[in-house]
Amino acid sequence: MGTTSFIGADSRRDWIILLFLMLAALFVPSVLNRGLVFIAGMIWINAVFGLSFNLLFGLSGVLSFGQAMFFAAGAYASAVFTQQLGVPFLLTLVLSAAVGAVLAGLVGAVALRRSEGVYFAILTLAFAELLHLLVSNTAILGRNDGLNGLQRPQIAVGNWQLDLAAGDNFYYFIVLICGLLIALIRWVLDTPFGRALQAVKQDPDRAEFLGIPVRLHRLVIFVLAGATTAAAGALVAPWAQIVTPELGHWSNSTNPILYTLLGGSAYFWGPVLGALVLSAVFYLTRTLVGMSDMVTGLLLLVVVVSLPGGILGLLARWTRRVDPPTATPTLEPGRERSV
Repeated sequence: MGTTSFIGADSRRDWIILLFLMLAALFVPSVLNRGLVFIAGMIWINAVFGLSFNLLFGLSGVLSFGQAMFFAAGAYASAVFTQQLGVPFLLTLVLSAAVGAVLAGLVGAVALRRSEGVYFAILTLAFAELLHLLVSNTAILGRNDGLNGLQRPQIAVGNWQLDLAAGDNFYYFIVLICGLLIALIRWVLDTPFGRALQAVKQDPDRAEFLGIPVRLHRLVIFVLAGATTAAAGALVAPWAQIVTPELGHWSNSTNPILYTLLGGSAYFWGPVLGALVLSAVFYLTRTLVGMSDMVTGLLLLVVVVSLPGGILGLLARWTRRVDPPTATPTLEPGRERSV
């Protein structure tokens, strides 16, 4: 992963890294077994989940504890549209993202108007738990059991068809869609809107004085993050072939936060690295009953206490220490420095 700063990032380097990661991902099915290929697909989905959160936190300074509600909304929307209503899967992805955007718009319109900072974070957590309870008690959504036995769909464009249930087709599809979502998130950083959000994060009062509508900008980025998170959730439903209310539980909202803090919130690729490392840790401890929550807690403790800048921040500090200081040229006795 690159150590690109989230603010003032090297756009060209980020595009090269994204292209390299997508090309490398194409070789995963040929070297790993089916179980690890499934985990690799989840890493791509979780990477978008983490980057969407950092689009709020790292770019605009908005802390949300309720991102799981958009992830769950996208997953359930995908399951309902494809399995119960027979909507084509490509259209389902768009509709699921729209569901996340609308939900984020409703939540943001209430939460951003009434509060900000920690109070906003608590409000988003409350809304997420409200959605979790609603899903758990809705019969059409399977209540506490959720929706299982979901079929991986087919994609048909004219006479061309692609069966996502065949071979590793769905994995490659996930890499493509997640790559496009990551590209969208990266593109936002280079827009005037993205630069305005950086100003909002650094000094909201000064940004407001300069004519930037702070609350509107925060609402728009909250809606965008809700849409990309829901799109990632829409991929989970047919990939895991089951959706449950646990997707909207508050504990799932901690995952993108941990990805971001572990990798480094000041770096664009921080959440991606965090998702990769955390997935590897969970895989290695999968046979230890009850260890996942303990590992999550310990990792969060280590990051907060020992790695405030995350893994990429630590690597950046090491790099600066290794690089030798530039030597100052010395003058020969009797020779003046030319001007």
